[in-house]
Amino acid sequence: MKPVRTAARAMLASIFVISGVRVLIKPGEARVQAARRVTDRLTPLLEKADPRLPSDAETLVRLKAGADVLAGLALATGRFTRPAAAVLAAGLVPTTYAGHPFWAVPKDRRADQQIHFLKNLGLLGGLLLAAADTEGEPSLRYRAGHAVDRSQRELSHAVDRSQRRLSQAVDRSRRSARRAVRTAKREAKIAALSAATARKLPG
Repeated sequence: MKPVRTAARAMLASIFVISGVRVLIKPGEARVQAARRVTDRLTPLLEKADPRLPSDAETLVRLKAGADVLAGLALATGRFTRPAAAVLAAGLVPTTYAGHPFWAVPKDRRADQQIHFLKNLGLLGGLLLAAADTEGEPSLRYRAGHAVDRSQRELSHAVDRSQRRLSQAVDRSRRSARRAVRTAKREAKIAALSAATARKLPG
């Protein structure tokens, strides 16, 4: 499955790398205008968060394109594939909404925009699969749960061992105490017999 995954990731990433490079070189007025459907809503939030953050549509389009290139290259080369796929998927949502709003265009253009919208939807599905793909390895959630279960079992075993050792120590102490009592009683009897014998002997 590894060659298949490698090829699939490269094919999936190619459109993001190529289109990202093109946008970085020349964003295009039509693309910037389309992006304003999203950026105009983000601008007040960005300015409120930090006035130094870029908020104009063209700069945001270039930043998104740069993120697509970097994440696409990471996905294609098999480095940080799951985070890279997640970044591409997150960026594809506003791009699809801004670039292909088939519901808001005239009827003569609606079919074309709907096809592009569905293509992006298919890309999004592929990216989500790539973001969730663990390559046959246990997921982080499974490993975390397994580690917790193992820790609980080890803690339970440690408590059981401690209880057994404590119980054994108590039993040993009781046996030692009983032996000491028996020994003391024997010694007391011997001492009493010795004293009685000594009294009976003629002075």
